[in-house]
Amino acid sequence: MLPEREPILGKPPGVLIVAPAWVGDMVMAHVLVQILKTRLPVPRVGVLAPPATAPLARRMPGVDAVHVLDVGHGEIGLRRRLQLALALREPAYDQAIVLPNSHKSAWIPWFARVPLRTGWHGEFRHGVLNDRRRLAAAELPRMVDRFAALGFPGVTSARSLRNALGGAADDGGAATAIPVPRPQLEADLAAQGPLQERLGLDAGAPAPVVLCPGAEFGPAKRWPVQHFAAVAQRCRARGEAVWLLGSGKDRPLTGAIAAAAPGAVDLGGRTSLAEAVDLLALARVVVSNDSGLLHVAGALGRPVVGLYGSSSPDFTPPLGARAVVLAEDLPCRPCFARECPLGHLRCLEELSPDRVVAEL
Repeated sequence: MLPEREPILGKPPGVLIVAPAWVGDMVMAHVLVQILKTRLPVPRVGVLAPPATAPLARRMPGVDAVHVLDVGHGEIGLRRRLQLALALREPAYDQAIVLPNSHKSAWIPWFARVPLRTGWHGEFRHGVLNDRRRLAAAELPRMVDRFAALGFPGVTSARSLRNALGGAADDGGAATAIPVPRPQLEADLAAQGPLQERLGLDAGAPAPVVLCPGAEFGPAKRWPVQHFAAVAQRCRARGEAVWLLGSGKDRPLTGAIAAAAPGAVDLGGRTSLAEAVDLLALARVVVSNDSGLLHVAGALGRPVVGLYGSSSPDFTPPLGARAVVLAEDLPCRPCFARECPLGHLRCLEELSPDRVVAEL
């Protein structure tokens, strides 16, 4: 639990969340923000994040400060970490909750002399964490539950987390469900009109179907381009607007789908992450691989159809209130591999466009 002492500099308790670098994981981290705001008396919640996910922290209700660590993936960046740690000594934090499992992710709270440093056992973190917990991984398979557990003193299991949260099932229905809050993101409503104008989108048109064909993790999470194209063609034939959304790395995918489905708008690589948030908030429905944009759309309250190949909704389900998961029941999945170890990608190839269109 938080140290038994007066709030630092007369301020309410301050908690620093060291956030993940993956977009979807970052969205799930908002569950922890909500828990901290509910559990503690008017806490200050800061988020330490890399540039890739910091824009999402700025869209999270309840986040009071965002600190950006501009260090590349795998880079030590000791000087920059020390500089940021010194800056974080004022305003000081009472506790840091470290969500990534790497050793380096715990350095800044340690350098910043945060009194209580909480996280899972992870990678050689003796000393840098002083509230280091052993995870009952089989009991807490969902990443969001693992994040939520760190918001309560001593919680390491499903039973203790369920008790800490109040014990009832969530409105998803299962009696054994752990009632974590749903992640939430806020769109910049004032920016949507100018953004649509810049991109040549018709702001007066009906809400679009948004297709997100990318997945940064690897090809074993990407539904085939021809399947996305078939869905886009069917939607266009019904007169619906179709937007294709993704990062610059996804442009070959969005471009190929747009070429196969005349009238679909290729937005691949044309938006920042924050702008993608604002566009997803306008969607009638979002069809996405198990990727960051799937979780962003769910946190915006949009209906989503999540497509799962090598990964599992048992680990990273879409957490929005209106979410449908589609996956093939094959003995080889989920394998959690970046590329199909058997070389066939049946889990994705056999997931038919007809099933997606039926959900739409």
